[in-house]
Amino acid sequence: MISLPVHAQQQDPSRITLDQLFLSGDFHPRGFGGLRWHEGGESYLLMESNDSGDTEIARYQTKSRQREVFVSAAQLTPAGQDKPLEMDDYILTADGKKMLIFTNTRRVWRTNTRGDYWLLDRESGKLQQLGKGRPESSLMFAKLSPNGKQVAYVSESNIYVEELESGKIRPLTQDGNGNLINGTFDWAYEEELFCKDGFRWSPDGQYIAFWQVDARDIRNFLMINTTDSLYPFTIPVQYPKVGETPSAAHVGVIEVKSGNIQRIQLKGDPRQNYIPRMQWLQGEENRLLIQQLNRKQNMLKLYLYDVEWEGWAKHVYTEEDETWVDVINADVSTKWEAVDVPQIKNGSAILWTSEKNGWRDLYEMRLGEEEFDMSYGFLENYDMAHFYGVYEDLERIYISASPENATQRYLYSISTQGKHKAKRLTPKEYTGINEYDVSPNGRYAIHTHSNANTPPVVRLISLPDHKRIEILEDNAALNKKLSSLKLSAWEFFQVTTEEGVQMDGKMLKPTEFVPGKKYPVLFHVYGEPWGQMATDRWGGMYDQYLAQQGYIIIAMDNRGTPCLKGRAWRKAIYRKIGIINARDQAMATREILKWDFVDPDRIAVWGWSGGGSMTLNLMFQYPEIYKTGMSIAPVANQLYYDNLYQERYMGLPSENMEDYVQGSPITHAKNLQGNLLLVHGTGDDNVHYQNAEALINELILHNKIFQVMPYPNRSHGIYEGTNTTRHLYSTLSDYLKRNCPPGGR
Repeated sequence: MISLPVHAQQQDPSRITLDQLFLSGDFHPRGFGGLRWHEGGESYLLMESNDSGDTEIARYQTKSRQREVFVSAAQLTPAGQDKPLEMDDYILTADGKKMLIFTNTRRVWRTNTRGDYWLLDRESGKLQQLGKGRPESSLMFAKLSPNGKQVAYVSESNIYVEELESGKIRPLTQDGNGNLINGTFDWAYEEELFCKDGFRWSPDGQYIAFWQVDARDIRNFLMINTTDSLYPFTIPVQYPKVGETPSAAHVGVIEVKSGNIQRIQLKGDPRQNYIPRMQWLQGEENRLLIQQLNRKQNMLKLYLYDVEWEGWAKHVYTEEDETWVDVINADVSTKWEAVDVPQIKNGSAILWTSEKNGWRDLYEMRLGEEEFDMSYGFLENYDMAHFYGVYEDLERIYISASPENATQRYLYSISTQGKHKAKRLTPKEYTGINEYDVSPNGRYAIHTHSNANTPPVVRLISLPDHKRIEILEDNAALNKKLSSLKLSAWEFFQVTTEEGVQMDGKMLKPTEFVPGKKYPVLFHVYGEPWGQMATDRWGGMYDQYLAQQGYIIIAMDNRGTPCLKGRAWRKAIYRKIGIINARDQAMATREILKWDFVDPDRIAVWGWSGGGSMTLNLMFQYPEIYKTGMSIAPVANQLYYDNLYQERYMGLPSENMEDYVQGSPITHAKNLQGNLLLVHGTGDDNVHYQNAEALINELILHNKIFQVMPYPNRSHGIYEGTNTTRHLYSTLSDYLKRNCPPGGR
């Protein structure tokens, strides 16, 4: 008989271990991904495995859930091979007759956007590889023409069109290279504007509109890899730092038949403006709607262009703000993708998001010849969190909002006919965060609900009655596991600082909390415009592990975070990142220190990325409050980050360098008094390891004692390599316990 080690025999099954969290997968909630709506939503498609374990695509009738094989494994198997293609993605034509299959993919920046494409003709069964003769895994964003006879794609920074019947491949651009980029984007555009796919077929298939990004003057940031070969080598990344001139972006229109290219002229220096969005409008004319954002990002202009004009686009509307104009309305449900402006009334009007009335509202904007006419807003003095779609047949718009509680999200319906009060569709019992994948016809949705104490449940529902058709994932196995554990419940609270700022927060008390004792607090922070921390959604089990160890866990949202509290709240941070957000957190913490169960001598803080920067600023600017800090992948010097993000929220350093200096943690490093752990991946292409080394030098200069944990060649997420995530959280936990001991006193 084999006996277990003593420590394993003594393990309390009601307690969580780090090995369970990061090795077993027992606590990972299951989602329901990969669904594709079909036939407007009356059916949907799923990639599944057949009895032999091979991939096939099944079609389900939405109402009845009746299943049939839509594309068999045999249809997905190329001639001469015995296994179907391993699909990363697929795109189905509107009539369902043809399917583009994306396989053998490679990561570009954040995601796998290049690979090989195959085309399946479902009627004939013909399966053919596209782009033959092009390098392996080099095709990007393949799209069939509206008539289904051609396909266009990007390969090595040029746009190609392929005739499906003959197989003839023709380049539509030929000047593309690593610095002149056609049909896709550089690092900054993808990271900060979510721009990846850089070309569009016109509705009639005669033209292709495309971006050309001129990155020839963007300097390479050289990351160094010292471990994967005998001699180190560098990895160049086109990366425009704060204050550096952005890459120039142009838009053009290609007449596919002739190959002629029209360069669209927009007012202003292309090196001092961005072009974040471009789309074809509906209707009989071939018209483009183009958005131009100035470098300071406080002025967004809309232009109209008709292919018959051959020259200058017409400026038709300007959105301005004293701070910045949001192209991406960041929210808990934001996805990393560029979204077109919704069109209504056959392209004669659009739905435009604006904060001009102090709230993130939705407006109907009629497209005139000379100037757009913006009518009334749809909402009544509260913020839209997310736009799901407009369904003109139903005379209805679906949005996400939460007027009464900024930590939550619910589905609302708004009539498109006149100004009517929005109607909440999410039932009252679904408190927390509710996210929806609404069908194209607006009659069905995949509804994902969770709250801070409840793992996600995924339901197929009908709309607008919000009735359940089927539970697609209930996370029963996870809930059974949770029921055997001693867990704490998240509590939500509000705290008002001495300066009158009211902040939302959530708290997890120690599992074995004893009234009358004082406990250490670990603050989990972010605090910048791209993240909200105190949301009522399921967030994983690491916090519960720490609560079982004897820590209070608190997360709060300061001014400048993307809460549903109006424009003034979100824009208060302008030119004050590192100052106003750190002060709000510190002032709120001072109020929390008055609670009788909080130990003021054991106050710790940690965060990642912007939260890593916040951790440093709190440790350096308020050392009398925060005794221990764990900073992961921080921006130590704001001048080291990319220009698109940092200049949006901080302005141009040529105009306000002092704001950059005062907001950067490195400026205040001399004030460190407590225990600091600095963690960074040396292969971080987002927040460069340069930040860590610059901060290390500054701390050495002032003779400050601290600890550093570098992760060789890991990116910003620090997840690559065997055992990395487990090691990271083991390191954090060990450092916290040694420097901020757990338990009540």
